[in-house]
Amino acid sequence: MNEDRTRVLLILSRDLLDRARVIAGKATIALKLPVSLQIVLRALLEEGLKRDGQPVFLARIESHANGVRDTRIMARRARAGSTPAHQGRGNSRGRRA
Repeated sequence: MNEDRTRVLLILSRDLLDRARVIAGKATIALKLPVSLQIVLRALLEEGLKRDGQPVFLARIESHANGVRDTRIMARRARAGSTPAHQGRGNSRGRRA
C-alpha cells in the first residue's frame, strides 16, 4: 500500500468526539473487529469529501464558515475595545477610521 504520510492536527468539539466514539463502539460490535477512533474519523472525512456537490453538505459548510467568521469578528471587536487607541503598536491595520 502506497500511503501518503501527511499529518493533520484536528481540533474537535467534545460532542463530535463523543459521537465518533459511539460510532467506533457500534462498529466494533457490528463488525466484531477493533475499530479505533482514528478509523472512524478517517472514514467520516472521506465520506464528507465525496459529498462536495450536495446542497445539504454545502449548507452545512456555509453555516460553519459563518460561525467562524462571526467568532473572529467578535474576538477582534473585543480586542479593539480593550486596547486604547493611543497604546496600540503604531499600526492601524484592521481598524477603521
